[in-house]
Amino acid sequence: MRVHEGSLDGTGLRIGIVAARFNEVVVRPLVDGAVDCLRRHGVAEDDVEVAWVPGAFEIPVVARRLADSGRFDALVALGCVVRGQTAHFEYVAGQSAEVGAVATQTGVPVMFGVLTTETFEQAVDRSGGKMGNKGWEAAQGAIETARLLADLK
Repeated sequence: MRVHEGSLDGTGLRIGIVAARFNEVVVRPLVDGAVDCLRRHGVAEDDVEVAWVPGAFEIPVVARRLADSGRFDALVALGCVVRGQTAHFEYVAGQSAEVGAVATQTGVPVMFGVLTTETFEQAVDRSGGKMGNKGWEAAQGAIETARLLADLK
């Protein structure tokens, strides 16, 4: 039996991050966590690019442009959508999840690090608080998936 697993060695990988400026007080720590993870796993600073978009709704179109560029081994999508009292949450959260289609259509893995929470406190807890940093986790997943795809060639 052959088993394929991606490693966590980011040496030589090129990673793009698409980050939503809306709820930046939550998203900035997600970006910082992702960048720290990439650096600690061997991704060179010059091999990381961050593209800031207005909100989570715009993440998929920019992720698609980056994936189509051929410059990246993986992408990390970071944002924060907090449920409110209207249906707006469903539209924005659903649209941001379209990064999955970007990945399947381009072959470039896109990690979904967009927080979709019921409360702002839950978002803070997941951006470096008591629930860890989901930006870090998404970046780690990007490295592992890029390495696994390279192994499967």
